[in-house]
Amino acid sequence: MSLTPGESDRLLLFTQAQLARARRERGLLLNAPEATALIADAVCEWARDGLDLPTVRAQAAQILSADDVLPEVPAVVNEVRVEARFDDGTRLVVVSDPFRIGATSGAGAFTPDAIAEISVQNTASTAVGISSHIHLAEVNPRLRLDRGAAFGMRAAIPTGETVWIQPGGAVTLALTPITGERVVIGNTGVIDGPLDDPATRDRALATLRGCGYLDVVDGDPVNADADAEHAVANLMANR
Repeated sequence: MSLTPGESDRLLLFTQAQLARARRERGLLLNAPEATALIADAVCEWARDGLDLPTVRAQAAQILSADDVLPEVPAVVNEVRVEARFDDGTRLVVVSDPFRIGATSGAGAFTPDAIAEISVQNTASTAVGISSHIHLAEVNPRLRLDRGAAFGMRAAIPTGETVWIQPGGAVTLALTPITGERVVIGNTGVIDGPLDDPATRDRALATLRGCGYLDVVDGDPVNADADAEHAVANLMANR
């Protein structure tokens, strides 16, 4: 039977989690890979069961405590990240403080400093979420925002959190720059390179606008009558 790379990775994660469960049942303290796999596997299965992201994340944070792992593990693993398939699509789930150290130490989720704000309007008939690490210029085509101002930025919210915008609603979103090497690969595929390259920026924004993504330029709406499904289809055709 042929498996996709994602299916192979899922089976590998499941196998590691099964090993962790067996060792835990024998009374052994888990090492970092075992603890990480146990939590990540539970996240994927709860998502498969139909639970929503906030519920999955909350339950995952209660699976293990510091008493279940080797003494050095909490210093090495301060969050567990895994992509899981939910009913509404694939989501990155970030389980912060997976061994509940913060409950006694007072530690909390990291919230980056905001350097600007942007208005985001949801024109869709369903709620749309903006997660903590998505590149804002490339978000859902049904969201109207100044994509030029959002280029190279992400939402200034705690890691793993999501801001939900109801149908027809709008929010003012705090922005913070994407850090690290500032290279974006994936998402809509219009960047796949350095965010600070002016040519890459101009090409990406022109492609998004040309394909129908809702935008605001100098205060004026762009693609006011665009169809979001056609926007995605156009973008895929132009990649």
